[in-house]
Amino acid sequence: MVTPSASAASASTALLTDHYELTMLQAALRSGAADRRCVFETFTRRLPEGRRYAVLAGTGRFLDALEDFRFGEAEIADLHSRKVVDTATCEWLAGFRFSGDISGYAEGECFFPGSPVLVVEATFAEGVVLETLALSILNHDSAIASAASRMTSAAGDRPCIEMGSRRTHEQAAVACARAAYLAGFERTSNLEAGRRYGVPTTGTSAHAFTLLYDSEREAFAAQLEALGTGTTLLVDTYDVMTAVRTAVELAGRQLGAVRLDSGDLIVQAHEVRALLDSLGATDTRIIVTSDLDEYAIAALQAAPVDGYGVGTALVTGSGAPTSSMVYKLVSREDAAGTMTPVAKKSKDKLSVGGRKWALRRIGTNGRAEAEIVGIGERPLDDGNDRNLMVDLVRAGERIDAGDLSAARARHAASRAELPRQATQLQRGEVCIPTRYEP
Repeated sequence: MVTPSASAASASTALLTDHYELTMLQAALRSGAADRRCVFETFTRRLPEGRRYAVLAGTGRFLDALEDFRFGEAEIADLHSRKVVDTATCEWLAGFRFSGDISGYAEGECFFPGSPVLVVEATFAEGVVLETLALSILNHDSAIASAASRMTSAAGDRPCIEMGSRRTHEQAAVACARAAYLAGFERTSNLEAGRRYGVPTTGTSAHAFTLLYDSEREAFAAQLEALGTGTTLLVDTYDVMTAVRTAVELAGRQLGAVRLDSGDLIVQAHEVRALLDSLGATDTRIIVTSDLDEYAIAALQAAPVDGYGVGTALVTGSGAPTSSMVYKLVSREDAAGTMTPVAKKSKDKLSVGGRKWALRRIGTNGRAEAEIVGIGERPLDDGNDRNLMVDLVRAGERIDAGDLSAARARHAASRAELPRQATQLQRGEVCIPTRYEP
């Protein structure tokens, strides 16, 4: 039996952060600036090259992690023993409970460069220690959801199944399954995602199961006996067409589906469909897997395919594994007690100072025309615009439940609201501009 280490057994998320967050805290505490009121914002300066929109995911996971962001005895003892920060800072951390406000885009919304997807209003001390936690979750989950959205858009009404657990870190796999479901995937192969987040799970067999038996016929018979005729049989271990004939012979016309995992999937799908129909298995579905991405899915729309299983490309963000979000101080209290805008001015990494609010400008055709970001005050609604900012935490109390089903529905509506060119896979510009209103 493996005994978990003390760190593994701990539920605290406090040390899922960078060393410099706490050294900044120590210096601010010593100087007396730690209690200055501040506004931190999370945004991205640019989308991955060629992408026309992005999808916010991970907000619910961030709020879960925030509830467990506590420096208990074990965490304080570790920081003290490694001399990460001094005793006074350890004492402050031991009593840390976030008491500020957090707002931002609702999870599932599409976002664009400059979109203030998360706004933290608190003292410098309380806000600065959340940077790494927020960015590590939102950058990862939003990258996965953005890729997943492109895939489900390409797939149309054909379902997509997330099956990337064997291609990424074991905990990242759970987060990937959640983000993919938010962006329209129907199911996941990951059981922990099913338990933790209620994502529907699915799965039948791999090539190893077929190879266990002396013949493919024996393997199929065993699977059908255990799982019923509605199961999906993997038919490309040996010869595809022979396997399809054997599958229908054993299961009859009630065979649920066959899966293709190699070869020229477009050609094979046409051949298998013709064979299934000739054998009377007209309702048997064809599921395809094998290193699919949004481009392969789009190409397969011309083939008689009924569903897609996606792994590696999904859990790596289909070439964009991060959303490049940053967490920046944009406003702080000055010596007179007045909030004043601040911004980074270094070359190529400019920030826009001042607390932001955002709405989506909707045209007369019901489609989004621009992202309107107000600086210092809320932008004016021209009559049919949609407010994008929601309250997540107020005075330290969580008020957003992080409902995944609601986020899934929200994403479908948000994507449908974008201009039609948003879902084109050809490289292009961001589909709507971001406009700042001072």
